Amino acid sequence: MHRILVIDDESSIREMLKDFLSSKGFDVETAADGESGLNLLKSEKFNLLLLDLMMPGINGLDVLREVNSEKIDISSIMITAHASVPTAVEAMKLGAFDYITKPFVLEDVYMAIKRALDISRLQEENNRLKKELKRKFSTHKIIGNSAPLQEVIKFIEKIADTDSTVLITGESGTGKELVAKTIHYNSSRSRYAFIPLNCAAIPKDILESELFGHEKGAFTGAINTRIGRFELASNGTLFLDEIGELAPSLQVKLLRVLQEKEFERVGGIKTIKVDVRIIAATNRDLDKAVKESMFREDLFYRLNVIPVHLPPLRKMREDIPLLIEHFVTEIAKRKKKEPPKISREAMECLVEYKWPGNVRELENLIERLIILKEGDAITPSDLPERFSEKRKMPRVFTKAQSLSSDGVDLNVMLDEIENNMIIQALEISKGIKSKAASLLGLNRTTLIEKMKKKSIEFQAGNAE
Repeated sequence: MHRILVIDDESSIREMLKDFLSSKGFDVETAADGESGLNLLKSEKFNLLLLDLMMPGINGLDVLREVNSEKIDISSIMITAHASVPTAVEAMKLGAFDYITKPFVLEDVYMAIKRALDISRLQEENNRLKKELKRKFSTHKIIGNSAPLQEVIKFIEKIADTDSTVLITGESGTGKELVAKTIHYNSSRSRYAFIPLNCAAIPKDILESELFGHEKGAFTGAINTRIGRFELASNGTLFLDEIGELAPSLQVKLLRVLQEKEFERVGGIKTIKVDVRIIAATNRDLDKAVKESMFREDLFYRLNVIPVHLPPLRKMREDIPLLIEHFVTEIAKRKKKEPPKISREAMECLVEYKWPGNVRELENLIERLIILKEGDAITPSDLPERFSEKRKMPRVFTKAQSLSSDGVDLNVMLDEIENNMIIQALEISKGIKSKAASLLGLNRTTLIEKMKKKSIEFQAGNAE
């Protein structure tokens, strides 16, 4: 039951409103002046305030000022016999929902109260959802204890509540959109919209309209004016995923928005000012794309103000059991199934796997296992064939592994082991350096640097 407080110095008005509103199912309290009304507001919880403007002592506007000063969360409607534009404007500035003049029709008061309570309910629901989103995308919800991930989390906490443009890089499936949402919901822009757009998922000929909107008649099929993602993200965040796939013509237009904070809709001449934070993401090497003239250098530097790189899952193997536990619990709950146990052998297979699809591949696999598994435990036999294949571990040591009384030069031995491993990886991959690097868990550039440093030459395949 909604509680209403009526503050009016006329007893006949107070009693009339109390009787009428009580008959409508409201719990009504009354106060004869501003001071006693404020005391009630500070000591009890009300949903709505019906407030007379002209009262002895503390008038209605003063009550509203005190309500704001005390941060009392309540909707209010002003009632007065002394209506004027300045007082109405002042009441609205102080947060009054509506302004009703005496003499009034009781049904009109009732309708105004219903509207105010409906708006208040929607605002409360909106605030609740925003708080839930903020909790959901708290940095504490990012799962993993590995050093690379903890560095990313600390960096997110440092840069979240800024307006600087962020460029998130990393392989597919590493969670770039999750990081973008975490940045948004931990910033002062979290009160406004987070608008995502995948630049690779939308045909190039309509992507401009998606970004900037269009005017009616701008092209065949434009039967109405349409608002684009930039306008939808006003005061909030626009997340441009797969930014590396943006066509050169749109790169120019995006650069202008980043520089000037303005744009025109397709087919329009009106310049629209916009206040939007841009977070972009890509799995491409944009630095390389710039050198190959596939991506504008000036746009790259505009986007790369704050770079965030997400490491692949194979670089964070210690986090895999934690992620598996999380996905098993969440997916089983969503599918209304008992969460299965993961056998030690199955867990070892999962941890040792290279995960080319990263966290997304892991989540999809767990969902598949939960749906298809009939027993109470997941074993290696439940995993796809690629997980159960035994990795061939060639013997690479050329010196005795045991330590003699004469001792050993450990640095020399480790260097020889590393040389042999690199050579074997190159032999297995037929000289294709990217595959050899993957076999060794290295970046291609790191492998090339090691080969140069060790003067290792291997000519086979296309050496790419």
